[in-house]
Amino acid sequence: MSNSQARTVSLVLGSGGARGLAHIGVIDALDAAGFDIRAIAGCSMGALVGGVYAMGKLDLYRDWVCALERLDVLRLLDFSFQSTGLIKGDRIIEVLRKELGDTRIEDLPIRFTAVATDLDAQKEIWLEEGPLFDAVRASMAIPTVFTPAKWRGRRLVDGGLLNPIPIAPTLRYPNDLTVAVNLGGRPDLKLQQEEEAEPRGPREDEETAGRYHEAIAKFVDDVTARLAQKMPWSDSPPELNLFDVVNRSFDVMQTTLARLKIAAYAPNLIIDIPRNVCLTYEYYRAEEIIHVGREKTEAALATLAEQTGPGTD
Repeated sequence: MSNSQARTVSLVLGSGGARGLAHIGVIDALDAAGFDIRAIAGCSMGALVGGVYAMGKLDLYRDWVCALERLDVLRLLDFSFQSTGLIKGDRIIEVLRKELGDTRIEDLPIRFTAVATDLDAQKEIWLEEGPLFDAVRASMAIPTVFTPAKWRGRRLVDGGLLNPIPIAPTLRYPNDLTVAVNLGGRPDLKLQQEEEAEPRGPREDEETAGRYHEAIAKFVDDVTARLAQKMPWSDSPPELNLFDVVNRSFDVMQTTLARLKIAAYAPNLIIDIPRNVCLTYEYYRAEEIIHVGREKTEAALATLAEQTGPGTD
């Protein structure tokens, strides 16, 4: 598709933790195919990636997130002693502001909406003005995990609580296509087989780092193994802990709501990202998650081209 023939796109980026890094690959594939993204609505990680793209800083964010290792992810968590959430979430936002800068949503060259949930009014909120990363922080506030964000006297949490794939905000714009990215797609058996076949050798950092670094790395690995239900010393799965229950419950709810939203609004193209591409917190697997997003988008675009026939692209 040449630039002169580029079709305009309203892009909907759903929520789903680290799976949201697949949105980067989705955008890469759309750009490479010559589509002109003119409006974005995002929820949670979809709000983050969409907002960064609207800023024109997606390349910088990609380089930063792809360089993250397990310990880096852990250091970004500012644990809270409040009863409203385990993590305050301020540290990651300040790091992003430092790395990428900030801007006001109304000054972005692309129309942008971050979707959050108002806890007290019990309704979704469309954030379309004010500092970008304030809106992103509100949209990403997973209940019980992150403390609620305060915005104009409201207490806001993750938009995925009510609308994990926010198609409605984009319907106001007369673009050629509405493309929605669903991060709760059916599991991909190929991905599971590849993970099971991956060799489990000793980690490089555990071989070269000092004792203190080794101890921290082992702790992170043990926590990761427990959360992933892969405890090497037991053949039977352990009991679910609080994090597991909250995470899986939220995931089930979002998957169900996403199906309802897609059925109600019927976007022109749906890009399904398998929900087993990674675990919610595996941000250190950015490169492979981005690759899956790009791969699934290219396949979806090929199917779209077959359906619409020659002459439309």
